[in-house]
Amino acid sequence: MAAVCEIQDNPCSSGEAGISAAQKREERLKRFRDLHLKRNESRKLNHQAVTEEDRILKLPNNWESKKARLEWELKVEEKKKECLEKGEDYERVKLLEISADDAERWERKKKKKNSDPGFSDFAAAQFRQYQRLVKQIKPDMEDYQKQKDDVGEEFYATANSLMHGNHVPSKAGVDRLVADVEKQIEKRAKYSRRRRYNDDADIDYINERNANFNKKAERFYGKYTAEIKQNLERGTAV
Repeated sequence: MAAVCEIQDNPCSSGEAGISAAQKREERLKRFRDLHLKRNESRKLNHQAVTEEDRILKLPNNWESKKARLEWELKVEEKKKECLEKGEDYERVKLLEISADDAERWERKKKKKNSDPGFSDFAAAQFRQYQRLVKQIKPDMEDYQKQKDDVGEEFYATANSLMHGNHVPSKAGVDRLVADVEKQIEKRAKYSRRRRYNDDADIDYINERNANFNKKAERFYGKYTAEIKQNLERGTAV
């Protein structure tokens, strides 16, 4: 009887072992498929990242700032169109959207900005002086209207106008011009003239062209010929 039971039990156990092995194999295949899909996804994402990084590296250095500037200009244009459709003033709407903190910060930045960049060239200095003189002009509208009435149509000169030399400046205008010229002379006197030549330097040239050549030679070969020059000056050259 026991032998019969053992014989009957063996097929059951072998069947269960076969099912469990098939399940394990299926689970392994499923994990393998999942890993394969994840590997493909990672490969795709890495390729996209490398492509995007290469694209960014090929862009100009100021691309980010330029892009932000273009986006800002696009928003401004859209806001202007929106205000135009509503019949509103864009400048007024823009000022209403600025907070008090931002306005105060911009005002501080304006005050910190140096309005005098210093001397760069004579053309820039002349233009700065012109701007300064223009800001000092305070037009006298009564005198302007009086001159316009006296001259008539010739007040606005044309190609056929002959008004040269007829204008007589006022005493106040002449005094203002004299005061400004004296102020310029006084200011110019405070600056020291940059001397072109050093009086204490050794004279090793015969003319200006030779002096420039010696300066260039000294700049390029001075460190190599310094010892030879010292020996020649001391008279100990071989």
